[in-house]
Amino acid sequence: MNKWKLCTTKEIKPRGWLKRQLEIQAEGLSGNLDKIWRDIRDSAWIGGSADGWERVPYWLDGFIPLAYLLENDDMIARAKTYVDAILAHQKPDGWICPCSDEERATYDTWAVLLIAKTLTVYFECSGDERIPDALYRVLKNYYDMLSAGEIKLFGWGKFRWFEGFLAINFLYARQPEPWLKDLAKILKEQGANYDEAIPLWKRPLNRWRFDTHIVNLGMMLKSEAVSHEILGEDYTDHAEDLHEILAKYNGTPVGIFTGDECLSGLSPIQGTELCAVAEQMYSYELLYAATGDKKWAERLELLAFNALPATISDDMWTHQYVQMSNQIACQRFPGKSLFRTNSSEAHLFGLEPNYGCCTANFNQAWPKFALAAFLYSKDSVISAVPVPSEFAADGKRILLETNYPFENSFTYTIETEKAFTFRLRVPPFAKNYTVDGAKITGDEVAFAIEAGEKKTISVQFETEPYFEARPHGLVAAKCGSLVFSVPITAEWKMLEYERDGVERKFPYCDYELIPTSDWSFAYAAPELSVSFGAVGDVPFSAKSPAVTLKASVCPIDWGYEDGYDTVCAKVPDSREPIGEAKTIELIPYGAAKLRMTELPLLG
Repeated sequence: MNKWKLCTTKEIKPRGWLKRQLEIQAEGLSGNLDKIWRDIRDSAWIGGSADGWERVPYWLDGFIPLAYLLENDDMIARAKTYVDAILAHQKPDGWICPCSDEERATYDTWAVLLIAKTLTVYFECSGDERIPDALYRVLKNYYDMLSAGEIKLFGWGKFRWFEGFLAINFLYARQPEPWLKDLAKILKEQGANYDEAIPLWKRPLNRWRFDTHIVNLGMMLKSEAVSHEILGEDYTDHAEDLHEILAKYNGTPVGIFTGDECLSGLSPIQGTELCAVAEQMYSYELLYAATGDKKWAERLELLAFNALPATISDDMWTHQYVQMSNQIACQRFPGKSLFRTNSSEAHLFGLEPNYGCCTANFNQAWPKFALAAFLYSKDSVISAVPVPSEFAADGKRILLETNYPFENSFTYTIETEKAFTFRLRVPPFAKNYTVDGAKITGDEVAFAIEAGEKKTISVQFETEPYFEARPHGLVAAKCGSLVFSVPITAEWKMLEYERDGVERKFPYCDYELIPTSDWSFAYAAPELSVSFGAVGDVPFSAKSPAVTLKASVCPIDWGYEDGYDTVCAKVPDSREPIGEAKTIELIPYGAAKLRMTELPLLG
């Protein structure tokens, strides 16, 4: 396997539209949760009375790299305040979670795995030398209690056992003590075997289960990649086998799997939880770093440029719990929920629609994606996901100027004190790929960069829009890594209220999205044409999209799902045209908060 190292915030800085996206995140919910949301502001992790389980570690897991990527001193100081409080409450025996000694046996230690991972993130960003010792004590206590039978994996911890390997691997690289390998074995032995659940993935039921839970599955894909070395096992790329089954029976045009909250089959009107988007992205980042297999980078782009921005408002103050491929409205269902295992408000944009885990956890997606732009090994650097950014480490500096994925031109400026090999990953959809004007073939380009050399590399390629076949005789429009949808304009109906002591107040209120334009279309012709514009202040903006497709559509009698008047039917009631064809603009899926993505193609 070709193993790469992910960058830290000391080694990479976002530029261009990517930096702007992170700034929007910092100005929105992510950067303000500790001020307005009691589960963070008053958490038991810092001595308060609110949530003392996953929400503070989840939030810090994204807030910390966001703060350091933006070099925001205020956010860095606030992150340190939380870490200081967490470390101050660590027990003498190493236990770190906020529960009494008597409650440890019934405390779901998913939180132990999560806080351990988060502390490694903090160390990589801050270099705080308290962290390795604190982490050693956390994991040694965890090992002692598990091996003695005082606690065991159950619930979420049982189904997320592999999440602990991020911290175990970090500590073992610094202190290779045998008990860490023993801890790794205990976690795998007590953890769930997802292979046993595969039959349940092929025919999802309206039943909540850990082994069909979409976030667990998004995390699970990286399990072999992060665990095989310390377990002394061969790597088999089992993630590909599992991915193939999940995609075949639950896939979507944007690379996520339906799951609201558990697997939901091949339906464009079933949802996918935002936590799953964030976790699946992180799994792909780790899989690409561990294997060097380009398919994981390609899949990562699909998620990051489509599924992620689609389910968060432009100002990043609100988000959905679940997004839908064909989403004609986001209004509370007056009766039975459409979703298999989610409430009737899961698709609203708000502070914590359906459940608050995504409120805390979506914060990691953009910052960790930024850290995956460049990967490196001892003598090589690869432009893994070519978004605007700057890499600087070990005497090497590489600046990438681009508006990708909104356009396909790239300028790399390289300065180095040491010789190294610079690599470019050529995407499979690139047409007429040129480097400094010379046409290139193959799936990778390598450059031998000499010590002291200063070099500029210009790259360009073209992308052709096309229709991808989808289940039920439908198609989705794609161009490069972007998926396109028929946009539906919306009235954003503000909902300010308080429930269970949690206040929704502008800008962190809830919204229903009520459609104000037509949506009942079929594609009338197979031709698509692409137009490029400027990237604005909101990169994934529906008002001024940076790239669009022109398509011919005609109205059809699509109809509503039985029992609902705010959900289109799973498949059209009729595919016969009921009006003249017309040309419309399709916009990126990630920009269209209301959209039709999977449509029939007539003729």
